[in-house]
Amino acid sequence: MHLEVGASSFCIPLLQRPAKQPRRTPVQGKVAAVFGIANHRSIAWGIAKALHDSGCRLALSYQNERMGQKLDKLASELGDPWRRECDVTDEGAVESFFGELREELGGLDYLVHSVAFAKREELAGEYLNTSWDGFALAQEVSAYSLVRLTRHAAPLMEGRNGSIIALSYLGSVRVVPGYNVMGVAKASLESSMRYLATDLGPRGVRVNAVSAGPIRTLSASGVAGFTDMLQYAAERAPLRRNVTIDEVGKAVRFLLSDDASGITGQVLYVDCGYESMGM
Repeated sequence: MHLEVGASSFCIPLLQRPAKQPRRTPVQGKVAAVFGIANHRSIAWGIAKALHDSGCRLALSYQNERMGQKLDKLASELGDPWRRECDVTDEGAVESFFGELREELGGLDYLVHSVAFAKREELAGEYLNTSWDGFALAQEVSAYSLVRLTRHAAPLMEGRNGSIIALSYLGSVRVVPGYNVMGVAKASLESSMRYLATDLGPRGVRVNAVSAGPIRTLSASGVAGFTDMLQYAAERAPLRRNVTIDEVGKAVRFLLSDDASGITGQVLYVDCGYESMGM
């Protein structure tokens, strides 16, 4: 600034504020393995987006070549992340996935389990008629896979304050018509989460679950009357609407991060308050 007073003039230097540095997020630079992206409607997709937008490095899995081609079309939106084929029911495939991840990415901070499957015929009718094969398949894919993935992921999390999240649903603790064997599998998933949290706590690894409200995903298409379920939940939830995959993604991002460092062995309901209602 230049000032003139009578015959004299002098300059007053203007102080410049330092450029504002971008705020570092709690998950920035971390490595997260996300299992369960089927398409842009997947809850796992909402989670992957939330992590990517906050600077997290992603490692994505796909079940087979066909699913891999679908994932390739989405990958550009996530900065073309590391991805490998991995069938969660195959011990060797899971071992290879995490072995390659360790070799190429150096280690792992977060694991997201958003995997579930049951035969359509096992979701309809009376639970009384559930077949053993249908029961066992739902348990292996939807619940035991968390144990298998965690067993191989945990060694990569040593000294990194690791965090693991499993995606669940209210049908684990309440009867939901048309959910049948999947409700029992989700109950098993949540119980497994608590036991894993106990095992891994001394190693500094946290394990939690997020129970999301009904969302129109590929898996949900197999549940009879799902449209009615969506409407029912929206009408009765305190927020009078259904939750979105973006909202679930943000909640998972929080639980994974060190901002939630004192939370383990818990189920967080992200369902616009529906779980809290008596009717």
